[in-house]
Amino acid sequence: MIKLHCLNGYIQNIYLAEYTDKFLLLDGCCRADIPFIEDYIENSLNRSMSELALIVVTHMHPDHAGAAHALRKKYACKIAAANVPGQWYQGIDGKLMHLTDMLLTLWVAGRHKKPKKFIYYPSTLTPDIYLIDQQTLPSFEDWQVHFTQGHTDRDISLQHNASGQVYVADLMVKVKGVFIPPYPVFYPNRYQQSLIKIKTLNMEFLLLAHGAKVHLTDEQWQNLIALAPTVPVTHWRSVKTKLKRVMFNR
Repeated sequence: MIKLHCLNGYIQNIYLAEYTDKFLLLDGCCRADIPFIEDYIENSLNRSMSELALIVVTHMHPDHAGAAHALRKKYACKIAAANVPGQWYQGIDGKLMHLTDMLLTLWVAGRHKKPKKFIYYPSTLTPDIYLIDQQTLPSFEDWQVHFTQGHTDRDISLQHNASGQVYVADLMVKVKGVFIPPYPVFYPNRYQQSLIKIKTLNMEFLLLAHGAKVHLTDEQWQNLIALAPTVPVTHWRSVKTKLKRVMFNR
């Protein structure tokens, strides 16, 4: 790897690994990030988009899978994702959740003073490469896959041992200097196990989708693990809680 570029995407960090003859996109980004990625590779790096060889989709949320389909169609790059049965957004509930997640993405963009952009992307994904836990990325063997489920049922992290860092996507977020669990957390038991798994890797740096490159102290790890939910924290549970509050106040 020549360099790992960290770019400021629509609502998340974009990590682009540059090699002498190819590029690896560590996550699927937002649909709105495509022109920015093209401009950066072609104009800032003076390289060709045809060198984009692989996109990893760590999970199916709009800021992690949104650009993958369109980039594959346009540049014939491959997509890799976790080998987990079924689709994340399946059934009627899944379609509603897909719509809700896109609306949440636009809401976050507004909070960051970003203009509303077209971010629609397919709710289903058929990757070219199905990844299993602990394997290395095909054609990018310096990166190792770790299943870090909890946020969804198919989250993965990517470890680059040579540089002492691991991309953890949405395993945690940094808010006002404090590391906290993401929203939602569908599988709290898996989430706790994922935190312990990444802590045990003992990497010097964590690469966050929301919070950039960080180093966690033991105290920060302990605090994050203590904050991990013990029950699912999801869209529907949040709605039910708010409804109960409204009914109680009445």
